[in-house]
Amino acid sequence: MLLFSRKPKVPVLRLTGTIGMVTPLRPGLSLATLSAAIDKAFAWSKVPAVALVINSPGGSAVQSHLIYRRIRQLAAEKEKKVYVFCEDVAASGGYFLALSGDEINADPSSIVGSIGVVSSGFGFDKAIAKLGIDRRVYTAGPSKAQLDPFLPEKSEDIERLRALQRDVHDAFIAVVKERRGQKLQAPDHELFSGAFWSGPRAVELGLIDGLTDVHTRMRELFGDNVRIQNVPVQPGGLLSRLRRVAAPYRLASREQAADALPMSLADDFLSAIETRALWSRFGL
Repeated sequence: MLLFSRKPKVPVLRLTGTIGMVTPLRPGLSLATLSAAIDKAFAWSKVPAVALVINSPGGSAVQSHLIYRRIRQLAAEKEKKVYVFCEDVAASGGYFLALSGDEINADPSSIVGSIGVVSSGFGFDKAIAKLGIDRRVYTAGPSKAQLDPFLPEKSEDIERLRALQRDVHDAFIAVVKERRGQKLQAPDHELFSGAFWSGPRAVELGLIDGLTDVHTRMRELFGDNVRIQNVPVQPGGLLSRLRRVAAPYRLASREQAADALPMSLADDFLSAIETRALWSRFGL
């Protein structure tokens, strides 16, 4: 007990990046990539607290919910309080992750919120028509090719997508209300419009609890001698990632490997574009 009082150690889990966009060179945030680190964070210290530092513009609704649920399960099992600290942005799925905290804090310049659901894409049907290109699609099931970007939009496909978005949005709203409860200080149409706010406004709306950083708050709670212990999330640098990319092709023929590796790099390129688009929504 004396050692605990002298050197309390608070595990800090840093959740940085987009959620669910996982390729070999760009491992995003998912339960698969975070599970081991989350388990360590709740097992490393006897201090009844775990800190999460979040910097994410969002991504997959499913992975956001899975990560959130795992954190809450361990918080209950280990009887530990979860403190969340938002950095540049905790929006959309990033805010969903923040809801796993018993207390949510941010910087005055943080961007918080965006409680909504978005789907986006491009339509190429007019472009290929001008080029004299025919789109040929054969399906078993009338809805299999819905929202194909090379075919004209259909009103029934759009309505089906919107119904799906409403279901996902309702699930998000339910978690916000469950976790923030009476702290929320604005009507639903304002809070759940998909808008986002600065840290001070997020406090006024009841979306977060305060404006501070992890070091300051942990010292307030556990004293000046508290140790902030970062939990490794994705060990290894670029070289180790390149090895993981190459691993599936070591037993393949030289021709197969030559074909497959560029495809993996192309996937990473597309993932980089999608990631850039998510961050740019918030001016970052």
